[in-house]
This record gives sequence, structure tokens and C-alpha cells, in this order.
Amino acid sequence: MGSEVGVMSGIRALWRGDLSLSEAFWTWALMLGLAVNAVTSLAFMALISFDYPIPALLVGYGISLPYNMVAVVGVWRAAARYEGPTLHADLARGGTVALMAILSVT
Repeated sequence: MGSEVGVMSGIRALWRGDLSLSEAFWTWALMLGLAVNAVTSLAFMALISFDYPIPALLVGYGISLPYNMVAVVGVWRAAARYEGPTLHADLARGGTVALMAILSVT
């Protein structure tokens, strides 16, 4: 239960933009974003192969799409608070939007 509290507080901090831009982008958008989307895609394919289309859609898109939106909003908000070079904030925003768009349609 302790790790669930940590994950949920991390997601809340991400959503609010309270994380550093580095943590929001590299940890939550890139690493965890790829992991969430890979796991849900594999689960989607497994459920489809067993002829469970509705659960497949729920798992494949009901988890990944909301996560992708939270990651985009979190990085966007963290970038707004970033005090470093504007280019870094802009690249993080653009990279996150592009990555999550690609992951959402594949």
C-alpha cells in the first residue's frame, strides 16, 4: 500500500506541475509513459487474441490515454515553472506531445 500512496502522490504532483521539468519529462513522460503504453498494448493484444474486445479496449485505451494526458499536462505545467533555458522547456513540451500522440494511436 505504501508504494500506491507514493505513485498516487507522484501523479498528483505531476498533474499540478509540482515536479522538476527533468523528473516530469524523463521519469514520468518518457520512462513510465513508455512502460504504461507497452504493458497496456501487450494486454490489449492478449485480450483481443482471446476474443475479449471490450476488456481489450478498456485496458488498452482506458489506462493509457488518461495516463498520456496526465503526462502531457504535467510536463507542460512543469515547463511553465522551469527557470532554465526556454529552449529546454519548449523541447520537453514538444517531445512529450509528440511521444504521447504517437503512443496513443499505436
